[in-house]
Amino acid sequence: MSETLATLPGPAPGGSSADTERKGVEAALDLLLAEHPVDSTEPTELFGHQYDAGLAWVHFPEGFGGLGVRPELQRVVDDRLREAGVKPADHTRFFGMTLAGPTVVTHGSDELRRRLLRPMFTGEDIWCQLFSEPVAGSDLAGLATRAVRDGDEWVVNGQKVWNTMAHLADRGMLVARTDPEVPKHKGLTYFALDMHAQGVEVRPLRQITGEAEFNEVYLTDVRVPDADRIGDVGEGWRVSMTTLMNERTTIGGGAVRPERGSGAIAEALRIWNELERHDPVRRDQLIDLWIDAEVLRLTNLRAGARRKAGNPGPEGSIGKLCFAETNMRIYEFCVDLLGAHGLIDYDYDMRRSDMIGLVGPPGSARKMFLRSRANSIEGGTSEIQRNILGERVLGLPGEPRVDKELPWSEVPRS
Repeated sequence: MSETLATLPGPAPGGSSADTERKGVEAALDLLLAEHPVDSTEPTELFGHQYDAGLAWVHFPEGFGGLGVRPELQRVVDDRLREAGVKPADHTRFFGMTLAGPTVVTHGSDELRRRLLRPMFTGEDIWCQLFSEPVAGSDLAGLATRAVRDGDEWVVNGQKVWNTMAHLADRGMLVARTDPEVPKHKGLTYFALDMHAQGVEVRPLRQITGEAEFNEVYLTDVRVPDADRIGDVGEGWRVSMTTLMNERTTIGGGAVRPERGSGAIAEALRIWNELERHDPVRRDQLIDLWIDAEVLRLTNLRAGARRKAGNPGPEGSIGKLCFAETNMRIYEFCVDLLGAHGLIDYDYDMRRSDMIGLVGPPGSARKMFLRSRANSIEGGTSEIQRNILGERVLGLPGEPRVDKELPWSEVPRS
């Protein structure tokens, strides 16, 4: 890392800091591709070199996969590597790169950062999210999974649900209750759980699409080292907010591709162009959807360009809410265009999935019509997003919360 950074140019006389940062990123890219040609370097090894060069998350601190520069410069890295033939991150790296990484670098110790970030980025460690429970979904702070301190370890018991990719994961972002005698938001602690530890059981949840992308996870006397704790004891709610804000921004913005007319709307256009007859009423509907998709794309690009810090704020709920509503409308329109053909040629057999179905590939309208219903639930329901926008962006009065100051142990639960 130090040798790579030593080759980067210093500030140019009279040049702006923005220009200097961009030149530094471009110089690091030049050196990375010169020393590790894409054609002759195994992907995992190349990702490791990318991390060491500070080009994994460019806004992260030096030595932890970043260069400490503006986050929008990550687009420069991604575009350059794609042009060089580097395949983009697959779905198994999604949770690590977009959720766990920002959380660990923000709240983890240097020791934890050194141990977790590099294998997270290379894909050697696959991550999942262990937040929701059968009685604690939208009310995440009401979760009941308990972690009890036992020397240098914590003993965890409980159940998590709707855990995407947990069947593939090596690590889980776990929030557990460590103090039931304080208000529910204050008694939580965040851990990096070893998904292969004794007592961790993952069971599939079959979806309406036939896939089992989601899971339920049972934790029975699972021993978690205190060294795997992220953030201070009792600070789990604050740490989890970093994860959730990044999740909402990623779903709302990352699922919308930067190219004009791409993503879900591209599937609607493909089906429309294959039709022999074009109904003018449906043409108007398609145009309205195209405009909505374009407005969403531009809004997310503008938000990304204006983002100066590493972690997003509550405004990320705008993109998440609009993406969910727009995606569902587009795929409903696709199935309407297909007519009776939308009812056939889809395999509903039970199968495990290694993909996250936010936006489907070409030809997937039948599946995505069903799968897109989850977009209004995953990452926080659309109702929760509206509450966040009303309270934290518009400054409107919050909903009455009668249990806010009560110790969790005294809060009535069903």
